[in-house]
Amino acid sequence: MPGAGRHTIAQAQVPAGTFVMGDSSGHRNPGDGEVPLHEVTLAAFEIDATTVTNDDFARFVADTGYRTEAETFGYSAVFHLALAAPQDDILGQPPGTPWWFGVRGADWAHPGGRKSSIEGMGDHPVVHVSHTDALAYCAWAGRRLPTEAEWEYAARGGITSATYPWGDDEPDAGGTWRANIWQGEFPRTNTLEDGFLTTAPVRSFAPNGYGLWQSVGNVWEWCADWFDPNYYASSPGTDPRGPAHGESRILRGGSYLCHISYCNRYRNSARSQNTPDSSMGNAGFRTVGV
Repeated sequence: MPGAGRHTIAQAQVPAGTFVMGDSSGHRNPGDGEVPLHEVTLAAFEIDATTVTNDDFARFVADTGYRTEAETFGYSAVFHLALAAPQDDILGQPPGTPWWFGVRGADWAHPGGRKSSIEGMGDHPVVHVSHTDALAYCAWAGRRLPTEAEWEYAARGGITSATYPWGDDEPDAGGTWRANIWQGEFPRTNTLEDGFLTTAPVRSFAPNGYGLWQSVGNVWEWCADWFDPNYYASSPGTDPRGPAHGESRILRGGSYLCHISYCNRYRNSARSQNTPDSSMGNAGFRTVGV
């Protein structure tokens, strides 16, 4: 069997069932296409309990010699407070999101730039991987990326119509943090109440009802589907696979940069997207069994 024994991440078993996909809380972002609400039926499947880690990805690279698109292009996107590189390595800042730097030498093994490394971060999610890179890992491991519907169903953990994997309580309700998101004044000051400026180890906080760790917060997760904000209006009721084509791929779950004042996408139904060759310091992936 292709990939047998290569992929060692523990699996969460997701039962067959029907759920209501989309935002039922009213927290949706205009333009993301989180409505209309619609029923989706899925067969049982198994999905990684955690995102793919630096150690997992390092084994893939050691076995194949694979070079990520960030390495090929020579740069990737780094959040300004995570920068660990000479000023000369900053290639630019997007005008709409000036807290991001295009950084020469930033990649999965150097998440902050040339002066950074992943030493001591083997159990953190791999980042600076594009959708193309995630597919390459899947091909090696004998896996695939989850569809957007599979991702949302698994993230909900069996709780119907909830905002978050644990229910409707906010991530810090009761004084206990449930997800790795931004605290403080974005993008300048992170008070680190949850303990992390950037990524957290993949088994931080608590798993949901299906056994998935950190499906929201920590890092965005690539899904298989192309993005179309109008897709839900015509989505099939059984095992939807997304549009047949598009310009960008779906990302789910939010990241350590999400904050209610800027990006409230650390929710089960929240959607985002980016081009398949894009990479950044707050996006990774988890896989599904074929």
